[in-house]
Amino acid sequence: MQRYIKSYWPVFVLPTMLAFAIGFLIPFVMGLYLSFCDFTTISNATFVGFANYVKAFADATSDFGHALWFTALFAAISTVLINLFGLAIALLLVRGFRGTNLFRTVFFMPNLIGGIVLGWLWQVILNGVLANYGVTLVTNEWYGFWGLMIVMLWQQAGYMMIIYISGLQSIPEELTEAAAIDGATGWQTLTRVKLPMIMPSITICTFLTLTNGFKLFDQNLALTNGMPSNRSQLLALNIYHTFYGRTGWAGAGQAKAVVFCLIVVGIALLQLRLTRSKEVQQ
Repeated sequence: MQRYIKSYWPVFVLPTMLAFAIGFLIPFVMGLYLSFCDFTTISNATFVGFANYVKAFADATSDFGHALWFTALFAAISTVLINLFGLAIALLLVRGFRGTNLFRTVFFMPNLIGGIVLGWLWQVILNGVLANYGVTLVTNEWYGFWGLMIVMLWQQAGYMMIIYISGLQSIPEELTEAAAIDGATGWQTLTRVKLPMIMPSITICTFLTLTNGFKLFDQNLALTNGMPSNRSQLLALNIYHTFYGRTGWAGAGQAKAVVFCLIVVGIALLQLRLTRSKEVQQ
């Protein structure tokens, strides 16, 4: 069997490689080239060097700069909260009480709802609550910030819960039994046995929540659309508005997208290195 696989591996690899090239590699290379061009369509692109990057960073003193630190703050807080809630729910549901599977399904279901629909639904809910106090989500950027935080926590905690449950269930029972025999408290068992053993799950969940926090777009668009005065814009929405909403700024919007990509890749690689260094070698 292995001989046949070695002989015909291009047949299995080629479709995946073609899909990767068409869906990611070619658009990425074209986008990188367009970030150095002045254009309205791909066919009339004119090379202008680093002018778009100069224009993008000049805009960093206003909306782009605000969106950058606003997104960084949102990604940091959402990563912590989503993982804490996801892990807490997972720890409760691995106890094996009646109805566990039902609860897992209920907590996971929000992840299946599209971002635009989710943002619109929560906009109605949160504005209905805030109306009692004479404000809305767009009265202040911080109402929008915490509104987005609630939406992302509600949507993603259940997905992270599934990954944490998988990690918790893979812990050998002998380890927890030995900890109990040695007189370890529940907190000591969690921090010194369970958490080190599920570090691969923590690595995955941290990576997903961190990158999702930086890339968030559709919920931001539906919930606040950047209002008031673009103060609740996250980076992805700022790039979208730059590219499509400002005449003559398509190249600068593309340059922002490249910078955005580099920031997310750099932070994700740093996070992977830090969390993988904590993983227990089994």
